[in-house]
Amino acid sequence: MTDCIFCKIINGEIPSAKVYEDDEVYAFLDITQVTKGHTLVIPKKHVKNIFEYDSDLACSIFSRIPKIANAIQDSLPGVKGMNILNNNGEIAYQSVFHSHIHLIPRYQTEEGFKLSFTDNSKSYTNDEFQQLAASIKKTIESVS
Repeated sequence: MTDCIFCKIINGEIPSAKVYEDDEVYAFLDITQVTKGHTLVIPKKHVKNIFEYDSDLACSIFSRIPKIANAIQDSLPGVKGMNILNNNGEIAYQSVFHSHIHLIPRYQTEEGFKLSFTDNSKSYTNDEFQQLAASIKKTIESVS
């Protein structure tokens, strides 16, 4: 895609701090550096988000995540954990519309990054909860 910043990075039109590359995957330091070592892992094939992945692309991308995550942890002293994030769609805070996975090393509890979820478990009866699961399961089985 000609106007995609990540495609331009892959093609060498825009400089990046590359940490990994192979035929299908490119990984580089995120310019924002939420924490030291914050890395983006992207497919070389332009896909907007996870909804455009097929199983082969998913395998290619996600199979590289442990290698890159371990390299980040092993090369940066003090990494105690890591957030692995993938935002899909504007409503989910995706800002660059070329799929990318954030690897955000965590060093301490308070470091300018917080992720929290609201507990909505009381909003569902057990029957509603099981019906929700059944609906998703049925859809999965119909596309398999």
